[in-house]
Amino acid sequence: MENLLKSKLRFSVFCQSDVKFEAMLEKELETAIHLAQKASETILDIYEKGFEIETKFVNEYYSEPVTIADKTSSRIIVEGLAAVFPDDAILSEEEPDDTERRLRKSRVWIIDPLDGTKGFTEKQGDFAVQIGLCESGEPILGVVLQPIGSNLYYAVKNKGTFLKKGDLEPAKLYVSDKNKFEEMTLAVSRSHRSKNMNLLFEHFGFQDEFRHGSVGLKVGLLAQKAADLYIHLSPHTKFWDTAAPQIILEEAGGKLTDIFGEKIQYGLKDVRNHNGIFSSNGISHEIAVEHLRPLLVDFGRHKVLKARH
Repeated sequence: MENLLKSKLRFSVFCQSDVKFEAMLEKELETAIHLAQKASETILDIYEKGFEIETKFVNEYYSEPVTIADKTSSRIIVEGLAAVFPDDAILSEEEPDDTERRLRKSRVWIIDPLDGTKGFTEKQGDFAVQIGLCESGEPILGVVLQPIGSNLYYAVKNKGTFLKKGDLEPAKLYVSDKNKFEEMTLAVSRSHRSKNMNLLFEHFGFQDEFRHGSVGLKVGLLAQKAADLYIHLSPHTKFWDTAAPQIILEEAGGKLTDIFGEKIQYGLKDVRNHNGIFSSNGISHEIAVEHLRPLLVDFGRHKVLKARH
């Protein structure tokens, strides 16, 4: 694995004049970017050649599509991280969760090898590879790479968020400063539209909406001011959906919590985000969470409390 870090994505990640990444996370970021690139190349190969779609049953009421691309991407990333950082724990959507090791370790890599599988299977292009690193239950590093178009978002705690499009130089990202709902754009799921989301849009009186697949890519819309809020009411997302996007949004000045405004705790046994996702440009977060509360009552949504172990 000595050539692992010799990636063709060594595009001066650490050469920004206004950012000096901590040396202790430089290797982590380079490794995550390299593995995301490597997985993306395999995903695109499968995307072009064709694939079968399987059904993964999360529980008796909920299922998700899964393909060989999800599984192969996961193997590439998990094996690569384990080789370079053998002392860290790893949680991936497509691998068994070694819960005892994960809860015991301070550092945990959290991976969604193919976020937006539905967009992948429908050939919509809005899917991504997501790799996050948490320390003591807090996201400290995130990489989200969209294979189609090679749009790479990355962030390290306290060092800012950057977007590299194709061969262009990385650009530092900042969220919007809008605080009036009627001037805001809501990022919404392209394939999971619900009656409640229609009611939510009317309740807030948003100016517009931006439909897109992948949690990470929708959060990326906020980080680059293409949208201002992203509210995901579903209780079915997991840690791998939010870990990398959260640090990317926060380092751009935004905020990501659950729909009740509570912090997502990544150091728990239960990896499901029962209380949904609430992402914002930061300045509007508290007032938007409060504005949502009456609707949650109408929807019959109650806060789910998770045990710490």
